[in-house]
Amino acid sequence: MNSPFFRKIEQKTGVPMEEVFALANAIQSADFQDERQVRKIVKKVAKLANKPVSKDLEEQIVNSIMKNGKNLDISKIQDML
Repeated sequence: MNSPFFRKIEQKTGVPMEEVFALANAIQSADFQDERQVRKIVKKVAKLANKPVSKDLEEQIVNSIMKNGKNLDISKIQDML
């Protein structure tokens, strides 16, 4: 990831692009009906966003994702946080 574009994103967000791509790959191949996978993704997004997620909030997000999982993208998860 030596592209100036990616370096600029890393500088602004503080998040290595490798982590962003790993998360994107996990989301693309995830089964959003599998609660363990959904929880894992929620925790990864929270970590990348540097946002603490209480157990109650995690539960709400997981339930919402599992209910609407086929129409989910990363921006929706971030909006929930």
